[in-house]
Amino acid sequence: MTAVSGRDAFGKALLELAEQNEKVVALTADLAEAIRVHWFAEQYPERFFQIGIAEQDMIGTAAGLAMTGWIPFATTFAVFAANRANEQIRMAVCYNEANVKIAVSHGGITPGEDGATHQGLEDIAAMRLMPGMTVVVPADADETRLATFAAAELHGPVYLRLGRLPFPTVTDRAEQPFVIGKARTLRSGTDVSLIACGIMVGMAWEASERLQREGISASVIDMHTIKPIDREAILSEARKTGCIVTAEEHSVLGGLGGAVAEVLTEHEPVPLVRVGTMDTFGESGEPMALLAKYGLTPEAIVEAAKTAIQKKRTGGEQLVRGSFA
Repeated sequence: MTAVSGRDAFGKALLELAEQNEKVVALTADLAEAIRVHWFAEQYPERFFQIGIAEQDMIGTAAGLAMTGWIPFATTFAVFAANRANEQIRMAVCYNEANVKIAVSHGGITPGEDGATHQGLEDIAAMRLMPGMTVVVPADADETRLATFAAAELHGPVYLRLGRLPFPTVTDRAEQPFVIGKARTLRSGTDVSLIACGIMVGMAWEASERLQREGISASVIDMHTIKPIDREAILSEARKTGCIVTAEEHSVLGGLGGAVAEVLTEHEPVPLVRVGTMDTFGESGEPMALLAKYGLTPEAIVEAAKTAIQKKRTGGEQLVRGSFA
């Protein structure tokens, strides 16, 4: 199966969207090729804004465009949006309920050789905190296209997190259509529920295949929207399987795992094991080697699933894989 990166899928989807909706405009902070909006610039130069290395200015400009009726897609790297432009996103976009779509590439650790400065491992947590912000993390190229169109249709701030590393399609197994705020079931199981986002959905699918060979039935849930989180899907899985594993290419603090933990703690306490990076920065390295080193693999999800099942049987508490020692 052909592997396609989220940023490539986004660039093509934005072109398709712009052809259908003349109100769509694109902005970037000196990263047109990196986020694949150079295709948009070539075809729609009058609707493209190259702001330069000034992410704060880009967000402010996008907010102004939104308030005059445009649908701006402001593009940069995840780490720059969540950190460098955090205040502008909070005040210019969210406080004003501006219809700005913030599309970011290089989320997670798979920017690889770019190192810790360009690996966004805290961005989902930062954007979840923004009042009124919708946070979407597509699993593959097909879902990225759907998410791009859905973001444009949804009025209000949207944070769309894209990956740099090409990955095969996995959501063609989904039982439900793509709807922001509604999880998609890829496989229904009875022993443990694997809830994942981004490239970790594919990892969760592979983990479920391995677990199945060992006689363990695992649900695979594509939780593409981190905010608003699909509470009904989480609680349904908790009641059905009795234990949950979350998997994300992000810190276990404040991201998907944190969001799921909040729902479970308040409504349906069951054992939870979170797979993600610990309280750490990344480092330079080959993307697949980094995924292995930081435990973002099908093998890690299999291990987490077995731990969650064991805790279910012994009445254990919520766990995070690893520690912050």
